[in-house]
Amino acid sequence: MPEHLTTAGGSNECMKVANAAVKQLNHIATLPEVTLGIIELVENPRSSAQALNALIGRDPALSARVLRVVNSAFYGLPQQLGSINRAISLLGLNAVKNIAIAASLAKLFRGGALCDRFDAKDLWTHSISVATAARLLASHTKKVQSDEAFLSGLMHDIGIVVELQSDRAKLVKVFTDMQFDGDGNPLIDFRMVERSVFGADHCHFGLALCEQWKFTKSLVSACGYHHDPNEAPAETRNMAWLILLADELAADNGGFNADIMSHQPSAEALAALEISQEGIEAVKAALPSALSEASATMNG
Repeated sequence: MPEHLTTAGGSNECMKVANAAVKQLNHIATLPEVTLGIIELVENPRSSAQALNALIGRDPALSARVLRVVNSAFYGLPQQLGSINRAISLLGLNAVKNIAIAASLAKLFRGGALCDRFDAKDLWTHSISVATAARLLASHTKKVQSDEAFLSGLMHDIGIVVELQSDRAKLVKVFTDMQFDGDGNPLIDFRMVERSVFGADHCHFGLALCEQWKFTKSLVSACGYHHDPNEAPAETRNMAWLILLADELAADNGGFNADIMSHQPSAEALAALEISQEGIEAVKAALPSALSEASATMNG
């Protein structure tokens, strides 16, 4: 590691930096108003299927994207659904909420190539891969909901988008200071370089953004602690473990991987989630075709 690289202060100082950056980006890094309304509605225990249907219906483009996801082979429903109301009846409020949010995310991963080592499109490719692996892993553990796992995978590196929008020059410096082997794998800790340049890393930025958007605790945990699951709140730690594992499994499927030091499944994650080696092999076998379908669905 270059001699000038040092870690920033403790977590509190890092979060101050991240929160300040997110507040400045409030007018840029945002979800559509209807999506934020969906989050608020579903988190209300008194919300109804009729209210969610009416809210999604206000945005015809979002309605179409939600139905495309629901009716994709990736979702695997036995029949095609023609209405949001039917999707809610069959899948439930929470699942449709997660699908609606996922359908809104692609626009945040725009911006093109920043430098030789980073393109926002590659980050989106990686995010879809992690989301797909997370959903497959969720089927092998009863500890995490599959729809929430998919959305968490899509969102887990959103902190890098905050860095991109906050200060492009600093993000270029991060990649200038990084060291990679001949295959493009990182030789030093990406988050330590981020902290040296920004004063915080992408987990801090992701945590701050998710809290501002009032996402669920498990999603906040996935974005903020997917590199350090043991630091996550106990009640949401399983999601952090799941995303760490999905991150490792997705590392060989193209896209951004500068922050992934190991491509081998974490033994600690497997133990925490009670996933067997046979389960991991099954996920690896299913991932290529599931990823192909997920990519076509999310990029369509």
